Amino acid sequence: MKEALLEIKSEFTDYFKEREAEINGSLLAVLSGENLLFLGPPGTAKTQLARSICQIIEGGNFFNYLLTSFSTPEEIFGPLSLKALEEDEFRRNINGCLPTAHIALLDEIFKASSAILNSLLTILNERKYHNGREIVDVPLLSVFGASNELPEEDESLEALYDRFLFRYRLFYIQDDENFKNLLFREPEDFRPTARLPVSEIERLRRRANFLPVDPDVEVIITELRRNLQLQEIEISDRRWKRIVQVLKVAACSSGCPAVDRTMALLLQHMLWNLPEERETIRKTVFKLVVSGGTNTKKLRLDTEDLKTALNIALKNELPVRVVCDSCGEEFQLRENLEVHHTACPNHSYTLRQEGNSRIYPYDNLVREIDSLHESSGRKNTLSQIQREVFEKEFEALAGRVNRVKQRLEEEKELLRNLMDANIWLSTADRNETLLLHDAGSAQLSGTENLIGKIRDLLGLQNREPGSAKPLSSEPHAAKLEAKVQVPDSGSNASGFMKGLGSRFKLR
Repeated sequence: MKEALLEIKSEFTDYFKEREAEINGSLLAVLSGENLLFLGPPGTAKTQLARSICQIIEGGNFFNYLLTSFSTPEEIFGPLSLKALEEDEFRRNINGCLPTAHIALLDEIFKASSAILNSLLTILNERKYHNGREIVDVPLLSVFGASNELPEEDESLEALYDRFLFRYRLFYIQDDENFKNLLFREPEDFRPTARLPVSEIERLRRRANFLPVDPDVEVIITELRRNLQLQEIEISDRRWKRIVQVLKVAACSSGCPAVDRTMALLLQHMLWNLPEERETIRKTVFKLVVSGGTNTKKLRLDTEDLKTALNIALKNELPVRVVCDSCGEEFQLRENLEVHHTACPNHSYTLRQEGNSRIYPYDNLVREIDSLHESSGRKNTLSQIQREVFEKEFEALAGRVNRVKQRLEEEKELLRNLMDANIWLSTADRNETLLLHDAGSAQLSGTENLIGKIRDLLGLQNREPGSAKPLSSEPHAAKLEAKVQVPDSGSNASGFMKGLGSRFKLR
């Protein structure tokens, strides 16, 4: 099955330019028995792609119809049977119509009339057609819907929309070379050579039912659902159930022993309701799959906040005493000096140090104090309680950075191996996954530099921060260590500073 699918994908991607993701989705929809919606302008090869997908099915029947608001049930489900009417039965002659097709393309699907809609919903969801008093099992593997626009607010059309699990937004060809191939080099009539028996597809579905799902995939889906709910993007329970079954079919047809987290990248094509949600959902899915949603940017912000808080604390004790030239008040802490300046902004100050009798305006005084701090190298001016708090925060943060570093180092090769086995990812998805991983590694490298600076400020040059447990040498250690972690739910940047401030007073 895997070799046959790779051959089919190769033929289709060679002919249909800039349609790799849509081809993957179309094939996977057929294999998993789900429906697919193409949303986009006319002239984007929707009909040709659907017809060609049908040609790979041995003995497959294709049904294609352009719906209008005036379309009647006879056009879709067949005319009334005159012979049945003679016997006082209401039955249709369905031969050659939708109830006997393996693949169907219904263009302008959302213009279906209410007379068509009820029977259509049953066919899409249950693969059954009520033909008079007889319930007919429909051989449909997949229904391809096409539309230039989304349905307007209507409960019936929303129910129809929900039946299309896969959703793709189509655009005209963008690349000039692909455009020239389309016009001047590709043959007009495309006929795929590979074939898939229906019996093999049914066998694949039965095998997929028993395929296990990795625990990290369960974490990704649960966290993704929570994330979408926070953004008020609601996905029906029926869709989630079917999505998991699709992932099992995708893994089984790829020859994988379980549904791994690279399969979750396919979720980007099954979750959006509005086109403007696509990019948000796509980014969320990739973030959860790569590094399990570990936010290296937030980790860096937390590190910067700790360094800032430490700098403030270290400079809180003035390198020399300062006396207000206007009122004679003496200061040893910067925070007291700032309070005084806020109350008396026009006062000037004198530094109490030998050989210096100059009077400084406040701004000049601050610059002189910073210069003295730098020249004196006085760093260890923390109180004992401050030092304990900062060292504890540093050890925890350095430990987090170290664990993420180890996970990222082990994860890249694991991701490559998993993506090599997954035949349903587009080239763009593979590249974006690796780029996102590299971006996280680069972000972490900058964070490590900050950790080193904090260690120097605390005078911990000869001490190593708490590190993660060493990686096991067992064969599956890499995969176990790279399991998805629930995204960091710690405080944000301002919350982090606020947490430090609650331990001791900092300005």
